[in-house]
Amino acid sequence: MHRKGHVGASLVVYAPFGFLVTALASIEVGVVGAAGVAAMAMVPDLDMRIPFVKHRGITHTVWFALLVGVAFGVVGLAVGLQTGAVEALLFGGAGFLFGAVTIVSHLLADALTPMGIRPYAPVRGHEYTLDLFTAANPLANYGLLGVGGVVVAVALVAGEAVPV
Repeated sequence: MHRKGHVGASLVVYAPFGFLVTALASIEVGVVGAAGVAAMAMVPDLDMRIPFVKHRGITHTVWFALLVGVAFGVVGLAVGLQTGAVEALLFGGAGFLFGAVTIVSHLLADALTPMGIRPYAPVRGHEYTLDLFTAANPLANYGLLGVGGVVVAVALVAGEAVPV
């Protein structure tokens, strides 16, 4: 997938979390989360800019998703510690989910292409692909972006409608 498709996939995967965040906090926080996952949608493809790192290699695995999740979780934990232990756990958990889910959404979008992914490498070398369309297919990329935009918008509006 290209950037537009990955942004759309990240918004689709974020939507349930966006609903919860909006319902529990505010629509502003939900929108910031959506913008954050959209901004991070291409992180796994940084491998194309790093010498000696194979594209769709280590950055396209569940291990990388866990690593990013832990990094964001540690930041959330540190931020939450400013106000208390319970907040630290909540912020840490939210940070972990934010980081890991964003990377997993990228993997899911790449699994739609013929090239597929090897999400458990190097432990398991099985390739997963749905082989639905090529990464460069503009209809697929714009379609996924449109679906992502609609799904996350509905989730955020629905989350705001939940009485607190």
